[in-house]
Amino acid sequence: MRGLLLLQVLASCLWLGHSEVVKSFETSCPQFFFREIPPNEGLEPRKPAWICQRYKNQYYFATLYDRKMRIPVYSAYIYQPGPGKRPRTWLVEPQLIGPTYPKTMEKEWTLLNRYNVSLEKLSQSQAILHDYKNLTGLNRGHLNPSGHHDDYSSRMATFTLTNIVPQDEKLNGGAWNNYEQQTMIRRTQGCTTTYVIVGAVPGNNYIAKGRVNKPSHLWSAACCVVDNNYIKAWAVIAENDKNQVQLLTLGELEDTLTELYGRGQVSLFDSDCPRE
Repeated sequence: MRGLLLLQVLASCLWLGHSEVVKSFETSCPQFFFREIPPNEGLEPRKPAWICQRYKNQYYFATLYDRKMRIPVYSAYIYQPGPGKRPRTWLVEPQLIGPTYPKTMEKEWTLLNRYNVSLEKLSQSQAILHDYKNLTGLNRGHLNPSGHHDDYSSRMATFTLTNIVPQDEKLNGGAWNNYEQQTMIRRTQGCTTTYVIVGAVPGNNYIAKGRVNKPSHLWSAACCVVDNNYIKAWAVIAENDKNQVQLLTLGELEDTLTELYGRGQVSLFDSDCPRE
């Protein structure tokens, strides 16, 4: 009987370790990072939340979320593009409210009606649908885009409000879209696995009466494994009020982010990923 009880305790501990909002990516969902090493503390906000993005009991990507700004710092994923329908349903992260809530992303409606969460309580921990209504010149910009995934569940998982920022609509539909849909296809030729991290630099402006930060810049970096002997990398950055994307080396982006964030030298990938 004592042995059975011990097994039950161990099983519950293992389950708790797989909760949605986690203590570290290294121990919970390291598979979305090159060599299983996430970016260093140079990007970490004052009120961080590490989210292993779970949908239908499976992890699809990782997001470092800024609870104060109510935007993601970055989302990390493996590039696996494919054709398919674009989802329309938006989800939120229950565990940003607290650890007793579901471990998988849910609709606002589900939390309000099935779990009796008030909209005020939900909105304290993250952006909500109402924050993104009636935007002028901005729209909901995915960090991890649905088009970089090859099945419906993985595309659906990207439609969480913890994966989007207020993005300049011309940039989102123009130069940034060209990078996501065209440049990425060209750059990933010959790659067996491409690890991607897409982020947003907090700016001085807000939407939703100061609730949600409008980033000053959006950036993306990729580290691609061609074979065991060859790894290549590239990066881009864009100001969030211009329809332009600047192509950089990984090292150039890290140096630029070090200046923009001002929290020490930024490292996005393991040192084996080339900076030149």
